[in-house]
Amino acid sequence: MTAAHLMKTYAPQPVAFARGEGAWLWDTEGRRYLDALSGIAVNGLGHAHPALVKAIADQAARLIHTSNLFRVPEQERLAERVCGLAGMDNAFFCNSGAEANECAIKIARLHGHQTGVQNPSIVVMEKAWHGRTLATLSATGSRKAQAGFEPLMGGFLRVPYNDLGAIERLSEHPSVVAILLEVLQGEGGIHVADLDYLRRLREICDRRQWLLMIDEVQSGIGRTGKWFAHQWAGIVPDVMPLAKGLGSGVPIGACLARGVAAQVFKPGNHGTTFGGGPLVSVAGLATLEAIEKEDLLGNAARQGEAIRRGLEAGLAGIAGVKEIRGKGLMIGIELDRPCGELVGRGLAAGLVINVTADTVVRLLPPLVFGDAESRELVDRLVPLLREFLAAPRAG
Repeated sequence: MTAAHLMKTYAPQPVAFARGEGAWLWDTEGRRYLDALSGIAVNGLGHAHPALVKAIADQAARLIHTSNLFRVPEQERLAERVCGLAGMDNAFFCNSGAEANECAIKIARLHGHQTGVQNPSIVVMEKAWHGRTLATLSATGSRKAQAGFEPLMGGFLRVPYNDLGAIERLSEHPSVVAILLEVLQGEGGIHVADLDYLRRLREICDRRQWLLMIDEVQSGIGRTGKWFAHQWAGIVPDVMPLAKGLGSGVPIGACLARGVAAQVFKPGNHGTTFGGGPLVSVAGLATLEAIEKEDLLGNAARQGEAIRRGLEAGLAGIAGVKEIRGKGLMIGIELDRPCGELVGRGLAAGLVINVTADTVVRLLPPLVFGDAESRELVDRLVPLLREFLAAPRAG
């Protein structure tokens, strides 16, 4: 086996997984790992969930793809279900989070033109992450990711995250038509927005007739203990991109809209060949049903709290730990130094973790994590962090 013919867009770890069950993975050598990353917040039901496996297999035996030139009953059922959970009016299905955010950006721009704004602008955040297409990369707040892909797209006004004053200073800007943000900045380091900040953004958008667009690609589908992270603030956005956990591993994204935003697109304004096909739509329906049936929202909240408490106790007083933060099963441990090597150390200890923003250990366990797995995660991770922080700094 060789990776010689793959474009070098990743530098993968020297491990290949062969199978999984629940919160556990086995590599091609038969070694077992506790999965605290769930495919980057994708495998909310863990691995080989029986109901999901059956739903996918049954649908694959019937029909996989027809295209959106025809009605897709499974897609219609998923749209009704997810819109009902979110309080939204309609949905466009695509294949990824970047595509879902691209759809949101197009809705905002077309809405602006339809309301007489010649050069519509969208307010975006520092340290944000919305994807790697040219439009979503331009909206993303990472110069490291953007470097070399200039000229970037215009039409974005960037402000500090969680800073209401910065938003209010733009309130009379004639070109602004929307605000796009994450409730928890995943790739940016698990930064969490204040609930009152979110409520005030809703008020500003209502007053200024801007669209409030909340990127729930990583934080949605139960990850924080509610269906969508913004629901902790008791608000509803106008546009909501989704992906990752929606299909529990199959590639599906969605952009939900309500009110005026739901009426922006007309036939021909947007489209996709693969989006919302029968197979991925059935996976989405099975995912939502399992989360509800197994009370995985409540479980995510409980296990997330238990993991954070365990980490706080195990790392109390340890120099180099700056902050432990997050919501539900979306947790970040910020250290005072770059810590990318912890990913390899974790694998050596039978633990799958991630590092983002150079200095933040990111934990995204599957929603099916139980009490034993949460304890195991803390018991394996705390010694790794202690040993790493006790060693002399490189250089």
